Amino acid sequence: MKGRKPALPCAICLCSCLVVLLGGTHTQAILSELNKPCGSNQQPTELGITFTSSVIDAEYIVAFDDYYTKASRQGYISAALGNTNTSWEIISRDNPAASFPSDFDIVKLPREDASVLKVLLRHPKVKQVTPHRKVVRTLKMMEDDDILLEQDIGPHPACNGTEKGPCWTEVLNFRGRSSLSLATAFWHATGRHTSRKLLRSVPKQVTAALHASTLWDMGFTGAGVRVAIFDTGLSEKHPHFKKIKERTNWTNEKTLDDGLGHGTFVAGVISSYKDCLGFAPDADLYVFRVFTNNQVSYTSWFLDAFNYAILKKINVLNLSIGGPDFMDHPFVDKVWELTANKVIMISAIGNDGPLYGTLNNPADQMDVIGVGGINFEDQIAKFSSRGMTTWELPGGYGRLKPDIVTYGSAVTGSNFKGGCRSLSGTSVASPVVAGVVTLLYSSVRHKEDLINPASMKQALMASARRLPGVNMFEQGHGKLDLIKAYQILSAYQPQASLSPSYIDLTECPYMWPYCSQPIYFGGMSTIVNVTILNGMGVTGKLAGKPTWHPYVPQFGNYIDVSISYSSVLWPWSGYLAVAISVVQDAVDWDGVAAGHIILTIESPPQGDESDPRRSTLKLPVRVRIIPTPPRSKRLLWDQYHNLRYPSGYFPRDNLLKKTDPLDWNGDHIHTNFKDMYQHLRSGGYFIEVLGAPFTCFDAKQYGALLLVDAEEEYFPEEISKLKRDIDEGLSVLVFADWYNTTVMKKVKFYDENTRQWWMPDTGGANIPALNELIAPWDMAFSDSVYAGEFSLASHDMYYASGSSISKFPEGGLIITQTLKDQGHEVIKGETEKVHKVPILGLYPTDKEHGKTGAGRIVLYGDSNCLDSSHLQKDCLWLLDALLEFTTYGKVPVAFEEFRDFRLPPSGEIPQRIEGIIIALQFFATSDTLYVIYCNVFYFRL
Repeated sequence: MKGRKPALPCAICLCSCLVVLLGGTHTQAILSELNKPCGSNQQPTELGITFTSSVIDAEYIVAFDDYYTKASRQGYISAALGNTNTSWEIISRDNPAASFPSDFDIVKLPREDASVLKVLLRHPKVKQVTPHRKVVRTLKMMEDDDILLEQDIGPHPACNGTEKGPCWTEVLNFRGRSSLSLATAFWHATGRHTSRKLLRSVPKQVTAALHASTLWDMGFTGAGVRVAIFDTGLSEKHPHFKKIKERTNWTNEKTLDDGLGHGTFVAGVISSYKDCLGFAPDADLYVFRVFTNNQVSYTSWFLDAFNYAILKKINVLNLSIGGPDFMDHPFVDKVWELTANKVIMISAIGNDGPLYGTLNNPADQMDVIGVGGINFEDQIAKFSSRGMTTWELPGGYGRLKPDIVTYGSAVTGSNFKGGCRSLSGTSVASPVVAGVVTLLYSSVRHKEDLINPASMKQALMASARRLPGVNMFEQGHGKLDLIKAYQILSAYQPQASLSPSYIDLTECPYMWPYCSQPIYFGGMSTIVNVTILNGMGVTGKLAGKPTWHPYVPQFGNYIDVSISYSSVLWPWSGYLAVAISVVQDAVDWDGVAAGHIILTIESPPQGDESDPRRSTLKLPVRVRIIPTPPRSKRLLWDQYHNLRYPSGYFPRDNLLKKTDPLDWNGDHIHTNFKDMYQHLRSGGYFIEVLGAPFTCFDAKQYGALLLVDAEEEYFPEEISKLKRDIDEGLSVLVFADWYNTTVMKKVKFYDENTRQWWMPDTGGANIPALNELIAPWDMAFSDSVYAGEFSLASHDMYYASGSSISKFPEGGLIITQTLKDQGHEVIKGETEKVHKVPILGLYPTDKEHGKTGAGRIVLYGDSNCLDSSHLQKDCLWLLDALLEFTTYGKVPVAFEEFRDFRLPPSGEIPQRIEGIIIALQFFATSDTLYVIYCNVFYFRL
């Protein structure tokens, strides 16, 4: 996938192995709530959804390189396994696609024989072999108090009837690809505590809010457009629908009806013709039932259903699921194939707001229309996930998403057995866009050859209305405007476009975070990752290299621009990565510089055309340049050593957050560390991002290096260089997290690829690697895990699953607190308090052997107080105080009471868990491993 760094060898597509099924009276209670009729005083339903997936014992999806008949596929598998003396079986798939050619089969193999998988993969027709998944989506009615308990630290159920602490299970319920309507974040929705005001502003119909009647009056009602709804089914006799073209069941239940009501609601927003109106009442509805009444699905069900959608020449597809795993290759590959076949896919961006970096897949893909949510007061719904995309980290920068936003809060749609009800969530917003797209499609069917996933997205983006005071990673291109989109689409000619269409680092707040910090000579390049949309064809390329044209009268010659781009645009899209830096001539200059980039996109001719299609684009660039700030005000954030799920199993830093255990937000200053970034900027600091090893930056430019929640290993060259850098004046602040091999075994997971139990790649942070980094100063963190509230310098603090300091040199200052031994609690189920736990260390290295001008080192055992993802109490005041120490050597007066504390002799420092080695950034060819070092092939392994 474009823009991704190479996968790590320990990078595994993960899923959980704990399956929670709903049934009995609990299911009936939910259904009764779902199916209550709408009344004048009814509040929008708020539901929680958990999502789990698990491996199917000894079943594998064998993907082929093309579509083949059943007999041919069986022949290939038989030829591959015929000489293995292994029993095997092709699992029969009894669904509407069974009689058509397919590109995969499900094979049942002996669980313990991994050599059989290698034999299968060697067959020339086999593309990949992956374990078969079972997916469970669980709805849960949530009262306000229940929801708040998920956010607050509170009492936990006792283990075995004791009062000795919370129960810790050996298997965590991992977050996967889940439904994005009615999600757990709904309590964040704007107006939750002012619902009377909000409800007064809600129109009776979402179709009225977007003026769908204007197109209806012109005779456009969705007729002739095939729209697919992948959900829980739909009753054939539901009174709201008049053109249910086909209902297909892909589950193992013998029914086509909706037993939950979720699919009915989504279908109603798109195509209901009475009561609660949908946008395209005359569209041909193709209902794909891919979830059972127990909310179970399988990977193969989705793959077969996707293939069938291609076969049926579906025009528009609404997908109300999502998850953080953009490396779920069978799923992602099939989405590409769908859009390559001109299926316009609309998907919800996620309900993990207001945190940034929480985009869900597949809505974060370039070829998919990703939809965020707003309320009827045109405010971004708090539950709506924010950009940027995180595929490109750590070396690059994310792309602009969501694409657009629309109403997703208190939207009215069809109820289970008739009537209407109101629901909220980004996958309520998703069918709103799907309905609009279907309606628009029907209005331009006379030029259907011009309509494709890129051209439809271009029309929606170009017509979207910018919301004031909202940045681009919240609103994308703005609020959906149906009428203007119709006008643009009616006059559309095949073309390429860019998202965003310009780069203006002075435009706030829309261009946040770019506009939040001027650029200057000597700083790290500012990277803007632009999406190329190619409405001319499913494939294309850049005709020649993009060129930079500075506006000399506007000081464009003070900007240095380098560009990388997709070698091939497919499907319908690619990327243009623009790196902007300042030349030395502007080292003392203050002002605005501008220019533009020119590029030409080329696609093969279509129909009777003889010449390639071409579209020349201009990307304006405008930046604010300031004189280079003093070293003391320049901070460097280490992004290179921050890893997250995917592509490896990296657990949350706070062990109490068992319902959301995966560290998947990217750990970037513009995602889950956004509040910290803004605080530092308001304090006059300039923060740059290092996306390369320590050997790739000039330490003399920076006052301090921030190492926060690092998971990656360190090259030996990095360790030696950092020692030299600190000796020459660079200061380092380390915010670590927990690491304990026994605790890690408590959060193990079942790996689908190796069919084995695996431990996390690290704890909250990679303490063994950090200890190697700080060993030259005789410093180390322990493998103890502590948690609890305390007070420091008159500030209330919370230590959330942090480590302690086990080694620290003489001449330093160590701050201690009384905390709970959380590691003991996890392992033994017993609560113990420990006094004088060393959590913070300050060390002036210039005291070593009379060094002058050397830097200072700070160690703190917990990063959760800087991380907005599960923040209890921030420690931004502490960060300010520590920067005062690293810059000027000032120690807060309140810390002086700890001056006499001395660490006892330490035991052994934590060792890596057996069998786990975090990979340095590398990739593999058939016989060689290469390390990427400052973007150069540095040495062979």
